[in-house]
Amino acid sequence: MKTYSLSLTGKEKITLLSNLATMLAAGIPILESVDSLLEESKGNQKKVLEMLRDDLIAGNQVSASFAKFPKVFDKVTVNLMKASEEAGTLETTLKDIKKNLREEMEFADKVKSAMTYPAFVMVVFAGVFLTILTFVVPKISTVFSRLPVTLPLATKIMIGMSNFMIAYTFPLIIGIILFLVFIFFLYKTQRQFLFSILFSLPVLSGLIRDIDLTRFTRSMSLLLNSGLPIAEALELSQEVVVKKEVSDLIRKSKEMVISGKELSLGLRSKKGVFPGMMVKLIEVGEKSGTLAQSMADTSEYLDYQVSKSLKTTTALLEPIMLVLVGLGIGGMMMAIIAPIYGLIGQVGG
Repeated sequence: MKTYSLSLTGKEKITLLSNLATMLAAGIPILESVDSLLEESKGNQKKVLEMLRDDLIAGNQVSASFAKFPKVFDKVTVNLMKASEEAGTLETTLKDIKKNLREEMEFADKVKSAMTYPAFVMVVFAGVFLTILTFVVPKISTVFSRLPVTLPLATKIMIGMSNFMIAYTFPLIIGIILFLVFIFFLYKTQRQFLFSILFSLPVLSGLIRDIDLTRFTRSMSLLLNSGLPIAEALELSQEVVVKKEVSDLIRKSKEMVISGKELSLGLRSKKGVFPGMMVKLIEVGEKSGTLAQSMADTSEYLDYQVSKSLKTTTALLEPIMLVLVGLGIGGMMMAIIAPIYGLIGQVGG
């Protein structure tokens, strides 16, 4: 099957699925609904709808058409669509997917907003640091070189860095560009390896695990509600997590489920990955036959926990970042001012 590299924003996907679900719920046939949506669509959204219309005319399913756009609809969404088409509940599943997408967007926005402040502070600090090294230090170093003053070590280091930047400006720019290209290449080809290094940092490790567990339980709830077998739901949900230890445990749990054992037993096989309370809720859901609801309840609880952790982390990061930036800029200013005070002392003596 040929696939296309088109992409849609989260808002565009929600709008598309919401409009399609509303028209189907009103009793409008799927092909007529798509034709109606095409009249007001544009850009990539129009291309997706045109492909969907052509596939429907050819007798293909909606899920088969959506599968051609892997950057728009992930495997979880495609399999949910496929199961709903077979069960005749397409409009209900579209509403569930729309709700899940909205929750994912809100969840991602929380994470982005928590990371925006530290990133902004670091960019500002880097800009101030480079400005001082490029424009301030060269003029100060020229003055210091003509005066009989002993320079402190910090001042010598700053002058050395400034001289190096000015003497090798072009090679430095080339080096930075090559480094960014290398990081981009790693992101495209070795994304899991890059994430494993980033997510192993002490501050991020626990937070990323909780985010993974939230996405896992939310996906499991949707997939189980659609009627998919638990083993297939586990295989699909494994793809929404990024931490290797979480992914490995989900895969191991799937193998144990296939061999006839309980899911909770598999999740409990490695301590420290899935919280005990979460496993207990899943165990209760298995015994009562309400596993999908247990997954939904667990997802809501974890979402609350992650939101609280993000607020706490952000509240702690703000003063820490301000102190670090203050120390950094203060240290640079002292490295510049200290020789001047030393010179004044010599003149006074």
